Parts: sequence; structure tokens; C-alpha cells
Amino acid sequence: MFKRYGSALLLGAVTLIHIGLAQAGALDDAVRRGVLKVGTTPTYVPFEMTDKQGRIVGFEIDLLNVMSQALGVQLELVVVPYTDLVPGLLENKFDLIGSGMTVTQERNLKLNFSDSFMVVGQSVLLHPSLLGKVNSVEDLDDASYRVATIDGTTGQAAARRFLGAARLSSFATPEEGVRHVVDGRADAFIHDAPYNVIALSRPENSQLLALEQPFTFEPLAFGVKKGDFDSLNWINHFLNQVAQDGTYDQLHDKWFKDTGWLAELD
Repeated sequence: MFKRYGSALLLGAVTLIHIGLAQAGALDDAVRRGVLKVGTTPTYVPFEMTDKQGRIVGFEIDLLNVMSQALGVQLELVVVPYTDLVPGLLENKFDLIGSGMTVTQERNLKLNFSDSFMVVGQSVLLHPSLLGKVNSVEDLDDASYRVATIDGTTGQAAARRFLGAARLSSFATPEEGVRHVVDGRADAFIHDAPYNVIALSRPENSQLLALEQPFTFEPLAFGVKKGDFDSLNWINHFLNQVAQDGTYDQLHDKWFKDTGWLAELD
């Protein structure tokens, strides 16, 4: 009886050890390997984008670099299309998602999100021919209007929700969407407000009109696999720390108040 009971206890302990290892957090794994792997799509100005030297830069990238330094590891960016970010995380291709991802109920069913590091909203860029004709996003809800969005984004979801009558098209990158409006092949472009503000500052887009007031409320956050509460706890404490010590404000001013970095983009 004792031997059988002792064997059962030993087996149970081994099982718990294996369960514990299986449930080890992604950040724990990153520390062990010395590299934090982050899935990203570098097309979201000014959060993650590619400069003239081919480097991925931006506000969120800087935030991830500070995070990696705090962990004592190297940062490795794994570039994938936006629609592959959630599948890639679930397939363990990277430790977390850092790609200007909005927290939505649908996404939250598949992964867990950290505290938000910024709140944005969708805004509208218009072809100049619509001056005086379109004064709100509701005005675009008409079959005569062609509205461009980006695949897999909350902008695309918002367009489907608010503009059921309009003719919607989607593209892989926001640059393509904006270009269609500039060229007159689309009447409007819907995307996150920070990107649209910067897109308007480019000479080639200067004739576009803007409905600058965002019409959605969208918190951006880092995504991890469901149940990885240790990683969430660390990331949330990290975000609180950089908010309190001035690091967040410094990075925010660098990318959202200064515009010198625009000259370094393609």
C-alpha cells in the first residue's frame, strides 16, 4: 500500500512538473533563449515601418526595444502579413504580437491582451472632389462611393459595420489604399487616425481632404497566447514603469510630435 501510494505521489509530482514546463510563459522562454521574438507587420506609420536602410523603426518598435533591454534579451522581429499575426502566435512562430493591434472581442477570444499602450480611432481621407459633399462617415454610406480599407484591420471591420451600402475594397498596405484615393480610383480611405494624419503631411497626398475626428474607440495592446498570465503581468508592470519614469513620453514625443524621421522613410 505504501509503495503504491508513494509511486502515485511521485507520478503526480512529475506530471505537475511537466504541466508547469508546458505552461511556462513566453517571456520566460525568451529569457532562457536570450531572444524575444515579436510578430509584426511594418506598414503602420508611425508605430512600425521600414526606413530607407531597410530597418524596421517606429514608436512601438522603440517600446519593444526598451522592453527587451528590461528583459535582458535581444529583440528579433518576425515580419508577417497582418492577417498572419494571430495564426503565427498560435503556431509559436513568435512570443508576442507587437503590431499596432487593436483589442477586439473577436481577437480576445483567441489571445490575451496586455493593458493598452495607446488609444486610437478610425478616420477618413477623402478625394478632393468630395469637398462639401461628404462631411461625416455616415455620408459615405451610399452605393455611389468607393471606400478603400486594409485587409484584416479594424478599419476594414468598421467600414463593413458603418458603410454597408458603399462599395468596399481592401488592400495589403495603407500606402496602396491612400494611393487609390489620390489617383481617383477610390473616393475614401479608412484607417487609424495617427497614420492618416502623417499620410496627409506627405507632398504626394497634400490634396486629400480629411475627416479628422475619429469615429471609433480602439485601444492598442500587445498580444500573447491565451492563459499566459505571467507574461501579461510582466508586460503590464513594464508599461506602468515606463509611463511613470518618463520613457513613454520621450518616445511618444519622438514619433508623434517631431517629424524629422519622415525624411528617413522610403
